[in-house]
Amino acid sequence: MDKNELDYTCGLSDDELTERFKASIKIDNEIRKIQGLPIAGYDDEQKKAYIEYPDGRREYVG
Repeated sequence: MDKNELDYTCGLSDDELTERFKASIKIDNEIRKIQGLPIAGYDDEQKKAYIEYPDGRREYVG
C-alpha cells in the first residue's frame, strides 16, 4: 500500500506542523525560565546563537 505525505504527518499540513513546533519551543522555553535554567536563542541582528541565563545575561556561541 502506497502512503502519501499526509500519511506520515497524521493528516497535518506543513504549516500546521511548523506552528505546532514553534508553540512547543515557546512552551519549553517558558518552563526552563520558571525552573531557572538557561535557554538557547538566535540573534538575527548579530547572526549568532546564544545562551540566555536567568539573570538576563547572554553568552554568544562561536
